[in-house]
Amino acid sequence: MSFHRDVADGVHRLDVGHVSCYLLEGSGGGLTLVDAGLPAVWPVLGSALRELRRRPEDLHAVVLTHAHFDHLGIAERLRRRGVTVWGHLHEHELARHPYRYDHERTRASYPFRHPRAVPILGGMVRAGALQVRAVREVRPMPTGVRLPVPGEPEVVFSPGHTWGHCALHVRDRDVLFSGDALVTLDPYTAHTGPRIIAGAATADSGLALRSLDALARTRAGLVLPGHGEPWTGGVRAAAAEARSVGPS
Repeated sequence: MSFHRDVADGVHRLDVGHVSCYLLEGSGGGLTLVDAGLPAVWPVLGSALRELRRRPEDLHAVVLTHAHFDHLGIAERLRRRGVTVWGHLHEHELARHPYRYDHERTRASYPFRHPRAVPILGGMVRAGALQVRAVREVRPMPTGVRLPVPGEPEVVFSPGHTWGHCALHVRDRDVLFSGDALVTLDPYTAHTGPRIIAGAATADSGLALRSLDALARTRAGLVLPGHGEPWTGGVRAAAAEARSVGPS
């Protein structure tokens, strides 16, 4: 479990169980949480707020790139404390049933085909991957606009991993929160470097690869993924490498 302060200007990374979520500071002092990790991120969030000398009430919004269980961990807990949870309309049903997601390939074979991934998946389980609460209310998130939340990220529709997946671009900080549309660690294979996630957790790999074009058009210099280390080589290079790797 770890907290990485200032991975970009006013952006802080919370990494728990091989899943990353991010605190985004707004110009007016409020905070947005990009994705909600796994349940074990709760004490890390508390520590991060104290280190940043912020109060819980400074957290104004949770913005979901998508509603898979490993990005939903503390969303309902925060919602019950008055924090608005945003997500694309196509993600609302998944937020209510976070374990019922579309995927191309059976998950059961992956630990046998990719044994190096077993410790990663085990770490996710220890961080509460099997205990994620449904989110009862999600505010619809429009695409192609800047959200009225601290940091004002622009919503980049990037379906494929899920049907309503959205990345978030903070233009003035040259940062793209790529969620699981583009990662540097695939939890199902343990492969590293820019790529889309394996078919065990991706609804449509072909669509996910095409959505890399939308990410590349942002021209962001720093990519902050939902899994794996930040990518500093620019989103266009990351998208090109992910295309060359292809689906798994």
